[in-house]
Amino acid sequence: MRNNTEGGEPVTQIGETRRELALDCFLLAGKLLMENGAETYRVEDTMIRMAISQKMTDSHCFVTPTGLMFSPSDELATRFVRINSRRTDLERVALVNSVSRKLVAGELALAEAYEELKTIDRTNYMFNIWLQILAAATASGCFLILLGGNWSDLPFAFVFGGTGFIIVETILEKTRVKFFAEFVGALAIGVFALLAVYSGYGKNLDTIIIGSIMPLVPGLLITNAVRDLMAGHFVSGLSKGAEAFLTAFAIGAGIALVLSF
Repeated sequence: MRNNTEGGEPVTQIGETRRELALDCFLLAGKLLMENGAETYRVEDTMIRMAISQKMTDSHCFVTPTGLMFSPSDELATRFVRINSRRTDLERVALVNSVSRKLVAGELALAEAYEELKTIDRTNYMFNIWLQILAAATASGCFLILLGGNWSDLPFAFVFGGTGFIIVETILEKTRVKFFAEFVGALAIGVFALLAVYSGYGKNLDTIIIGSIMPLVPGLLITNAVRDLMAGHFVSGLSKGAEAFLTAFAIGAGIALVLSF
């Protein structure tokens, strides 16, 4: 007669606990990927591969920029996780991909993979804010030269790009309204560039402005929108494209407001 216990616990209870752990692991992996700038098809592919590795061969998932759903193969119930914030942190994306690959390859047990994902979720991999500001300022100066600007305008693009980045991050931290932060940051950059040129120190208004706002341009968002559309994820592609358009519109509106006077 078959023993219905294993280590003092019913076998059905152990199976239920393992299934819940697996669902938590898949959803956390998908949530981390979506929050940190991964493409929609990458998120779905990662979750399905992890599910197959745990013998859930007929599972289904549906991912959008604001939430993801997962339905295991042996249940009618569907789990849902809300995506409340999105940013660009490719370090986390790479780490989650590494954990998923190890789980699929059998190099990690399910519980170990879940613990590593929770560690990734708790750890802040972003560079120090002053290093981010320096990177934004340096990128602004490099874009000015790349666009054929005068070397004498390089300090202005360097300073204005870094200042605009500070303004955007400060407002974003206070209000959590990305489009308003981008608008105010672009407006400030436009005002600073206009004052520099009108005072006689700056030479080319266009290249100073364009170089300074480049760190604010949603390049990764546009790329992911196009890649999702090409992969057939029209809901995610269109929503990401709309977000990129609104961000670009906010930046353009801030500059246009300055140049209209």
